Amino acid sequence: MSALTVGHDPEQSWDDLVRFWEEMDWPEGSKVEIIEGIITVSPAPAPRHNVIAERIQRRLYSVIPENWGVYQTQAIAVPSRLGMFIPDILVAPVQDCTEADTYLPAAVAELVVEVTSRKNARHDRVSKPAAYASAGIPLYLLVDRWAPEGPTATLYGEPHGDVYRPLSVAKFGELLTIPAPFDLVIDTGEFPET
Repeated sequence: MSALTVGHDPEQSWDDLVRFWEEMDWPEGSKVEIIEGIITVSPAPAPRHNVIAERIQRRLYSVIPENWGVYQTQAIAVPSRLGMFIPDILVAPVQDCTEADTYLPAAVAELVVEVTSRKNARHDRVSKPAAYASAGIPLYLLVDRWAPEGPTATLYGEPHGDVYRPLSVAKFGELLTIPAPFDLVIDTGEFPET
């Protein structure tokens, strides 16, 4: 199954769009995001996708402060880009939230990680980094299993406007360093290829 987009009225406000996102009865196990003002419903990721996310998550726990969390299902909002995203991994200080809170502001994130799926790779390569950069998220790690030049992990940082600067690139099998405050080396050789 590929992603499904749900149309909405272009005149609809951000609050109305979020309310629709929150209140709809979406298919169980699907990933529902708002990307550039369009609600996108994707199937649950494949096992290899989840293995990559799990390997990265496991490494992150060894380097983050005690008052930070590593999340795989936390929604973050970038209203200025009409975006509600659920990164494959989100690292952020633990937030005080109420039961009614369904998302966090993206600006609280220290690192977001996206692992591409074949059908949705464009979002992870173009739309999401623009939104994450505009929100001021310091680091964005794109693990692109479907990159045209072969499976690659690219770390982006130094956001300016809606653009990141590439900090380092590793083909699968090479080491990738995530700088301070993480100071973490990830062995991409642990990632299953396509």
